[in-house]
Amino acid sequence: MPTFTTSTHTYHYRVAGNGPPLLLLHGFTGSSNNWAGLMDALGSEYTLIALDLPGHGRTMDRDPLPDEAYTMPAVARDIAALLEHLGLASVHLLGYSMGGRLALYLALKHPERWSTLILESASPGLRDAQAREERVAQDEALAQFIEREGMRAFVDRWEALPLFASQQQLPDEVCRAHRAGRLRNRPAGLARSLRRMGTGVQPSLWEQLPRLTLPTLLIAGDLDHKFVGIAHEMAALMPQAELAILPHAGHTVHLEQPEAYAQRLRRWLANT
Repeated sequence: MPTFTTSTHTYHYRVAGNGPPLLLLHGFTGSSNNWAGLMDALGSEYTLIALDLPGHGRTMDRDPLPDEAYTMPAVARDIAALLEHLGLASVHLLGYSMGGRLALYLALKHPERWSTLILESASPGLRDAQAREERVAQDEALAQFIEREGMRAFVDRWEALPLFASQQQLPDEVCRAHRAGRLRNRPAGLARSLRRMGTGVQPSLWEQLPRLTLPTLLIAGDLDHKFVGIAHEMAALMPQAELAILPHAGHTVHLEQPEAYAQRLRRWLANT
């Protein structure tokens, strides 16, 4: 697994396939391994690059670690440096959930770097300042729980969220593998990620959506009613957004309906 070192992190990432580059950003508690199925499905048409974001997977912090190392601006700078290291001038960008929020930030701050944008179960953050404050407090409480109780107790709590109820339809072996991946994360890393790149600390990006002219595909699962609503609101504000609501899927569409997900991406990318 190749690595790329910045002043704050040693990033681990995976590369597979052949063709135009597509960068994949995973969600909270995930890693680059979450994209293995998509990398197999699209590898004959695209070069897929999946990295472990700070606090996740095999990406390691460097000492001394400044407080801002986990923030969106800092991670965005690291991703830009990785693309330069790989010699990539224009890249398709896909982000899921937390990775989708990061992908949207990257697209707004550095639109010249991206060919297209794909957001799965993502949001532009919270519009209301009070809602952000409340979410910061919730994330801090969860970060303290992770540090105090450890990974197994946290993953039990995380997987019991209604947001992931639709994953109960998955085969047992898929659920076990997904859980094992979550358990391989480290408490300190996930706690830092919550505190520095959680939804509460992210500035709202809603007002910036009308100026994003990148061709954008917004994906949500039809069982994830909250994010279906967010996707519809985003599509109404974005000049070049297309909406894809996939049936029989919840929040983690690429895991719950992998074949339909890959087919939808393939068709949209080919026509963009």
